[in-house]
Amino acid sequence: MNLSSKIKHIISFLLHGETKHTIANIAYLQPNNQLKGKKIIVTGGGRGLGLAMAKKFKSEGAEVLIAGRNEKTLQSSAVEIGCSYLVLDVQDIDSFNSFIDDADRILGGINCLVNNAGISLHENGFLEVNPDQFDSQFDTNLRGAFFLTQRFINKKQKDSTEQTKNILFISSETSITADERPYGLSKAALNSLVQGLAYRYVNDGYRINALAPGVTVSAMIGDVSEDDLTCPYGVTSRYYLPEEVAEVACFLLSDASNCINGQIIVCNEGKTINARWK
Repeated sequence: MNLSSKIKHIISFLLHGETKHTIANIAYLQPNNQLKGKKIIVTGGGRGLGLAMAKKFKSEGAEVLIAGRNEKTLQSSAVEIGCSYLVLDVQDIDSFNSFIDDADRILGGINCLVNNAGISLHENGFLEVNPDQFDSQFDTNLRGAFFLTQRFINKKQKDSTEQTKNILFISSETSITADERPYGLSKAALNSLVQGLAYRYVNDGYRINALAPGVTVSAMIGDVSEDDLTCPYGVTSRYYLPEEVAEVACFLLSDASNCINGQIIVCNEGKTINARWK
């Protein structure tokens, strides 16, 4: 156990008493081609939740293209998944037109965009945030997703097919609880964008939703063992595995969820509901 994990366990003990171990009992759906015909871009797809979603989408019959900044990571992940990749920095808005065009060419058309790329700088509180930290998180989490979605919709508006287009934003449980830090604020703005876009484009064949998971295991939060997913902070009592969140993302892109649009789907076992009333 590294120093970070030891500190988390100490905090958990001080807050809750004797340390308990939490594991995930996940029921994975067997692949049944529920995404056949979907051609999906996943930003931040080289690792963590993005990688888990890309794997799930591919296993369900979709054509997948992952995007991110680190080409070495993308190459390795693309080989593992059996998909395509393109290098993309979501802060480089000038590159978005060529990126969407290249992705469209590689996949033979695109009909799904998953805005997963995001960062959190884990400031201790409102008074600890500096302008560079604020701008970095808003540029990645909101500005990049906003303008990449704009380019995607602009591309698809020129498409004469009547196929449904799906856009999925990865938000956070902090977006619907009180959070004064840039990460939570940027995700709350994403939620507003989701509902505004869904209303605007509902009659143009788009389904636009957000997935707001609890604290999900990734490099962003450090080392967490699957043998103990106890989370000593936040509104949830445990960490969530990217694979279980990917199952929900897959459903939201599938035709089985055609009646769902403009929704923020929170994946944290209802803990956010409890937090509102504490």
